[in-house]
Amino acid sequence: MLDLPETFDLKEINALKKQLTWGDVSALYHMVASSAGELDGILSHGFESGYTNILEKKYWNLNLLKGNVDNSGEITVAIKPQVSLRHVYNDMGYELHCYPVIRGQRMNHNMIDHPMCPFQRWIPEAMRRLFRVNSLMSFIMITAENGDQADVALIRHIYRRVERLIGYLDESFEIVEVKGPNIARFFQEAIKHHKDALIAGLANSNNNEVG
Repeated sequence: MLDLPETFDLKEINALKKQLTWGDVSALYHMVASSAGELDGILSHGFESGYTNILEKKYWNLNLLKGNVDNSGEITVAIKPQVSLRHVYNDMGYELHCYPVIRGQRMNHNMIDHPMCPFQRWIPEAMRRLFRVNSLMSFIMITAENGDQADVALIRHIYRRVERLIGYLDESFEIVEVKGPNIARFFQEAIKHHKDALIAGLANSNNNEVG
């Protein structure tokens, strides 16, 4: 991705965007940048989300995980819960999904007090999505076509935040698999698709001129 300083934070990226556009920042950029701020909030302040909820050990199946509660109420487990993660891109944007894993199989249905589920209750519709970056897929596609320096920097910022969040999950869970392309890979594929389309369009144009 774009070679910018490692310390380029969201505030600086937004300032750069205003500078490059003379203050005429699109609604799409605002939406994506706002979601990026929410990711920063999860990392720095632990804002409540699906992500923070699954880290609450009081909702884990302590019998399965050989958990222990000390006198101060702190919970420790001898076995990490097994989960599967998935990068999901849809019309709403980008989402990180999580699924409990039982005997090597990813579970995607309701489970209440299931003895083999690492969580006391698992309701996919309410718990599967850990967080969302609104309209990121559309933003990536537009950036691949004609994005500026700030657009690319924002995508890279979001990619790094998501990877850091996954890293924190890895400290508490045994992540059995991560499905789907991460944000950097998705962006690279969008750029390649755009270049291929340009080449194909140029070839067709040349063929028509020859004809």
